[in-house]
Amino acid sequence: MSTPPVLYKSTDTCSEYKPKCIGHTQKVLFYTALALIAVGISGHVVALQSFYEQNKSNTKNENETKILWQALGLVGVVLVAVIGGIALPYIRPWELRFGIPAICALVATLLFLSGSCRYRHVSPEGFVDISEASWKLRTPGFKFLATPLFRVAVATASKICQQVPDDAKLLYSKDDVDPNSVPHLRGLRCLYKAAIILPTKSKQDQEKNRWTLCSVIEVQETKSVIHMIPIWITFIICGVVLSIGNTYFLEQGNHMNRKVGHLTVPLPFFLVLYDSAKYFCGELYKYFVKFFYRYAPPIGIGVAMIFSVLCCITAAKVEIRRIGVIRSHGLLDKPKEDIPMSLFWLLPQYLLLAALDGFSQASITGFFENQAPPSMKKYLLYFTNGVLGIGTMGSVLSVYIVGKVSEKGGRMNWFRHNLNESRLDRYYWTLAGLSAVNLVVYILVASVYSYRESQVEGDTAGAENSESIPSFDDNVQCCCCCG
Repeated sequence: MSTPPVLYKSTDTCSEYKPKCIGHTQKVLFYTALALIAVGISGHVVALQSFYEQNKSNTKNENETKILWQALGLVGVVLVAVIGGIALPYIRPWELRFGIPAICALVATLLFLSGSCRYRHVSPEGFVDISEASWKLRTPGFKFLATPLFRVAVATASKICQQVPDDAKLLYSKDDVDPNSVPHLRGLRCLYKAAIILPTKSKQDQEKNRWTLCSVIEVQETKSVIHMIPIWITFIICGVVLSIGNTYFLEQGNHMNRKVGHLTVPLPFFLVLYDSAKYFCGELYKYFVKFFYRYAPPIGIGVAMIFSVLCCITAAKVEIRRIGVIRSHGLLDKPKEDIPMSLFWLLPQYLLLAALDGFSQASITGFFENQAPPSMKKYLLYFTNGVLGIGTMGSVLSVYIVGKVSEKGGRMNWFRHNLNESRLDRYYWTLAGLSAVNLVVYILVASVYSYRESQVEGDTAGAENSESIPSFDDNVQCCCCCG
């Protein structure tokens, strides 16, 4: 509905695909659609695996009767994706490009709802079992990931003037949990105020209010999450760079020469190469995990950031050549004309982008698997998609800011409605600079981060640079103390 031909009569605009035909209503509908797609994908990513686990067959007879339908369904999913990826780029009208997936999504939704009476509904369990090396304990489950973080913050604030005791045994801990068995990260010692048992009230009364008394385990989990935030922020730039592969790279290739001899290479062929290279890089990362153990994720993330810099530099160089060909053939004001430049000039930047995607996905996932607290690991793994998704949204903001800065002083905006008149090369150089700075910041943050031992190294490994909970030297005052 955001395309000009659909609502042009009711919005008093024209039906042509020109900037003057895109009114305020079309823009609102378009950005609303982007938000709805983001919400839909988020729900799909989070719920699909757990939904499948709840509804998959548990008996041998059921599996034998349903295996044929499952195979047919898998083939159907693959065929629809392949056919759609190849066919849709050849459909010129945007109302059809959007309309066909909309109809398919509607049919899929109706099929999903048709089986709602047969789905299994499993109620949330009251506890989350945690069993990992020395983290063998049983702790209350959380309805929301941020809830324990907020509770520790509130409990700490309520005891801001309390002194952390020298003997950690005076801190609140579950009766069946040995606090000495949990690795403790350095720093943020003042958060242990949340686990102080006040002498003015009985322990039983304080346990009833979980917003004023938290266990040592909950404090440690909160500290782990806080320690990950600085290194987590550096992942966002990777998402910004990844977003250009689905936007500007495709637009650049739309009007380039796709012929190889007598054959015409479809643009989705590059997406197939991209996915293949991404898979190869992911497998390559898994191979190196055997040698680097717990340091594989941070090394992999650093390698991904190096590919980010190289990808942006390569894209800038190729775009400079593309602009040169456009100018030499007088095609600046002819955006629909084919450019006499081979599509395969884009191959190096696509492969570098695939390497960035493969290494970042695998290494960021590995980082959260190794460093996230066990009770939160189930949720923090979604940060792999979430942080890259934030980067994608950040790319929209970066385009807006770079465009506004570039047109200062009466200069031409780098982003024009006509791609041939745009200066994407300068935007790519900007991203290369941001990626290089981000790499330096990441190296500094990663070098001071305290890493927990990877599961690969064995179940008996503890946390490096960790401190034992029984010895709190409170002579070092923290910023939360009132004196």
